[in-house]
Amino acid sequence: MTARHVSAAALTATAPPVERPQPQHCPEEQYVEHLHNQGLHPQYLSAKLRHYHAFKERWPVLADWFDAPLVERVGRLPGEPHHQPTHPLSFRARSYLIYLALLSQTTLDYPFTLAASQLRVMDTAVGLGIDMGVDILVEEAVALGFHRASARQAMTWTLARISLRTGVLHADGVSEEHINEALEAVRLFSERDDLRFFYPSAQQYRDNAQKMWVTHLHQLHVVLYHRGQVPTRPRKKMPERKPALALPPRMQVVVEKWLAARRLTDAPSTTAQLELAVRNFGDWLTQHHPGITSWTQVTRDHCLEWISYLAETPSSATGKPLGVISRKQRISGLSQLFRETAAWQYDDVPGYALITAGDAPKAPQRVPRFIPDHELDQLMPVIDELTCPLQRAALLALRWSGARRDEIRRLPLDCLDRYPDGTPRLRLPARKTYKERTVPIHQDAADALQMVIDLRKQGQDRPLVDERTGEQIRYLFVRYGKLTSSSYLFEEPLQKISKAVGLVGPGGWHGKERGTISAHRFRHTVGTQLAERGAKLHTIMKVLGHSSVSMALVYAQVSDREVLRDYKSVLEPGAVIAGPAADELKSGTLPAEAVDWLKSNFLKTELELGHCLRLPSEGPCECDLYLTCAKFVTTPDYVPRLQARLEVEQQLIQDADERGWAREVERHTAVARRLTALLADLDETASHADVPACHGVLAPLSPDQPHEDDPAESTS
Repeated sequence: MTARHVSAAALTATAPPVERPQPQHCPEEQYVEHLHNQGLHPQYLSAKLRHYHAFKERWPVLADWFDAPLVERVGRLPGEPHHQPTHPLSFRARSYLIYLALLSQTTLDYPFTLAASQLRVMDTAVGLGIDMGVDILVEEAVALGFHRASARQAMTWTLARISLRTGVLHADGVSEEHINEALEAVRLFSERDDLRFFYPSAQQYRDNAQKMWVTHLHQLHVVLYHRGQVPTRPRKKMPERKPALALPPRMQVVVEKWLAARRLTDAPSTTAQLELAVRNFGDWLTQHHPGITSWTQVTRDHCLEWISYLAETPSSATGKPLGVISRKQRISGLSQLFRETAAWQYDDVPGYALITAGDAPKAPQRVPRFIPDHELDQLMPVIDELTCPLQRAALLALRWSGARRDEIRRLPLDCLDRYPDGTPRLRLPARKTYKERTVPIHQDAADALQMVIDLRKQGQDRPLVDERTGEQIRYLFVRYGKLTSSSYLFEEPLQKISKAVGLVGPGGWHGKERGTISAHRFRHTVGTQLAERGAKLHTIMKVLGHSSVSMALVYAQVSDREVLRDYKSVLEPGAVIAGPAADELKSGTLPAEAVDWLKSNFLKTELELGHCLRLPSEGPCECDLYLTCAKFVTTPDYVPRLQARLEVEQQLIQDADERGWAREVERHTAVARRLTALLADLDETASHADVPACHGVLAPLSPDQPHEDDPAESTS
């Protein structure tokens, strides 16, 4: 099995206290009987006895052998011939030492069992009639999706070394503490002074043997978790090692207290970003101002100097200064430290915010990068042909639901049902916004999800505990007994598909091309399509799970097709328009700077019944009588509203006349006359008959139906 990054469990595991029995040799008759029971060739049996006598003569007190240097105890070092080990006595006595450990007459320490490359523990166990339960574990691992060969290698390696160390001779007796002790031993082995005798460097050990062994132990942990033998869910994420946060002692105390408080409410990824910001500032402070030992000595000038350093100094990873987003995150994290330690009245802190959000660089407000229709037409057939049912279902759900990646990844097994009319409905878990929601979903996505649901129902895996809710949940996308990674479900297949259909661009590692389609672009696509096809703001918010109206407005206000249509209806040559400003547009006498401003800001000109072409330099309107304003213009798209408004004015005229309000009759008659003139200019009548309905958000409104932009409606 391919080794992966060292797990977080390996970096934090602590060993339980283990009472090792006093090591002692076994009687010669007992060992001779064991060798005879193996059916060995007489010459090989004689050699085994010679090795036993030589070893016992060299270390008559077995405890003295444990005090010898590890190199001598291992005997044969990497690269040495089998028949010419550096320390032959220990090397040739390995089978005897394993025999003693399996009889519980001693235990073998992890440095020895890790440094000794070949330990034929299972052969000796079979000779003693000991079944460690490897076969049962392998079958359970295969049922969880592991490859049989890799599972056997992992279970054999882990059970052999745990049994030699603890005396536990069957898988049923292995506990989480035993696994943690082995993980810690694997980690600590890289810090030994004599590591150079076994590996060229500590990094070479970490990149190869350590990763492989941690993977073996992780597989064992997964299998034991799903059989209910260990309580803690195995950690899927395997991050790289990072140096411990190191600040002057007084500053370190403040930061650790603050981070501990943040971990009570924030997600691990959030606290990791906060720690990174403080670590970055602390490293800079140590390098440029080593005399500072307390947060009270830090000034705003120090912080501004650090901000300049971030913007100018190349990163060791890329050779370029940090980007705007990374700098904003660093500055925000440090600002949060100052602000919250002041609010919580910590000692030894400035007591106020030395920097604020205003000190961070301004990030550009980008238009959502939705996937155009012609690119969707290229992608979707390839997604439909994916052979992995998990990847296919995840990407189809992503395409049609507008959900976030983590919401799809953490779908429960019972996530799918139907609306009363039969439309498939997807229940999305509470993740970023801590709120569950349901959304309609396309039948293709529902069929793909149902296929995975049917496959998962056959599994016997144990529910996993949700990190946020604490509930036990049987997740839909489970692979190898663990939540399937976002990389496997989304990033890897999307990169392959994008490159296969030619949707690539710069931005990959080492100057290579990278696929331009990301998982989040499907979310932008759903939001943009909803806005362009006339969905209400509340609908966009509900489907995308937005908690803020401003987030959904990004899609509702920036709908390129709608802006283009309205723009052409007024500014394109030959457009049918009416109103006082129509003459200027038709004659081409509108100043060039005015046309340029209108092209860039046309979305801002919309009124209830048309557009106002007043420029910023002319100042705001002094009144709202835009029907007679020289800057007012309207188009055929507004005919339904003009007709509806005319009907309202006619009703108001009749009501005012019945009440004897002559002035009101005069005012409403003037408005009705103006509306009639506008309709005539647009070649329309005052009747609703034969009036085509406008598409999208400009659909005809009844007199009692409020406009979408009415504040009373938009509050939802």
